[in-house]
Amino acid sequence: MDIKQAKLSVIEAGKELVKDGLIQRTWGNVSCRIDSERFAITPSGRDYLSLTEDDIVIVNIADLSYEGSIKPSSEKGIHAKCYELRPSVNFVIHTHQTYASLAGLSGLDINTLDKEDETVIGSDIPVASYGLPGTKKLRTGVVNALRRSSSNAVLMLHHGALCLGTDRENAFAVATTLEKVCKNALLKRYHQLTGNIAEGFDSLTTYIANNLMTEAADDSLGAYDSVREFGICELTDKTTGEKTAIDIESGMPLDPFTPCPDTAAVHAAVYKARHDVNAVIHSKEDAVVKASRTGLTVKPFLDDFAQIVGISLKCVDFDPSNASRSAKKIVRKLGKRDAVMIKHNGAVCVGADSDEAKAVELVTEKGCKAFSAAALYGTKPINAAESLLMRVVYKTKYSKKNKSNR
Repeated sequence: MDIKQAKLSVIEAGKELVKDGLIQRTWGNVSCRIDSERFAITPSGRDYLSLTEDDIVIVNIADLSYEGSIKPSSEKGIHAKCYELRPSVNFVIHTHQTYASLAGLSGLDINTLDKEDETVIGSDIPVASYGLPGTKKLRTGVVNALRRSSSNAVLMLHHGALCLGTDRENAFAVATTLEKVCKNALLKRYHQLTGNIAEGFDSLTTYIANNLMTEAADDSLGAYDSVREFGICELTDKTTGEKTAIDIESGMPLDPFTPCPDTAAVHAAVYKARHDVNAVIHSKEDAVVKASRTGLTVKPFLDDFAQIVGISLKCVDFDPSNASRSAKKIVRKLGKRDAVMIKHNGAVCVGADSDEAKAVELVTEKGCKAFSAAALYGTKPINAAESLLMRVVYKTKYSKKNKSNR
């Protein structure tokens, strides 16, 4: 394949994966083999929807050297090994897709696939042992998985998945089929534990929440998103779309005749304490609400959670009758993290702008699903030291890079 065609194929695959929700923002990476010595790969920390031919990097399979000043994905070594070990593979997609990431938490290979799925993926799906992103340990785990199986997919413990294809369309088919297979594997595990047939993944999260919850749930607290504009934040009711302007200093509406939302004090307190925050999203996604009902701290079971949300997702009670005091407690528990749960009422997700806050919400939702999936298998979270390291690297390197590319 010529270089131009390979680059365009990578760009188109990235856009298609984002459209289908298999890749979001800058997470994951995509590559295409050019010949026996080189491949084209996405750059490190770039938005897939904004990529041009000049952004795609050419990397040598043998020594990982590359052309130009733009750095390739930190996982270039894994892609190189895929091309080295599988001569028939011409396209590789690394995703953090939800159900594949969750199924990988079992640490167990998937050895039973339907005949139709076998024709796309193979007879099994191996799980690679864990390693920090971009490290030799992670690459070694993937190599071992590739050597013990002829599968076109590899699950990566605490990380995501690799999808290999003879071309872009084939690799994409592997990614979409893998998500279906992994969701079914999780539902089968639920059936093994409960004897019940799951109607969907929410059956699983409900089961875990009900087993861990110690008191009746009250999730009636209203949810508002907000953005900061100098000394004012504008709250938007997630149900009605009604907007309320709040003075950040006092936490009260600018219009004295406008009712003050229960959680207005929370938004104001976050903005006063965190000058890096300009947007707040109150997530009421199903998995997040159910995790918040347990009152437990959710720890990172996936590395993107450690990077983007923080080293833990704590849970705090909110008392509407003493909103100001409750808001201060929430801010203390939030600390330097980018999300905190309100007991029975989802999570507050923050960011430098609405896009960043939305990314935090997406990863928080997946992290809460991982919390339930890990409980099915008795999987331990990523250790605190590694979680902190990933968080620091993300905040000091990738987060700043994302801002500079806007």
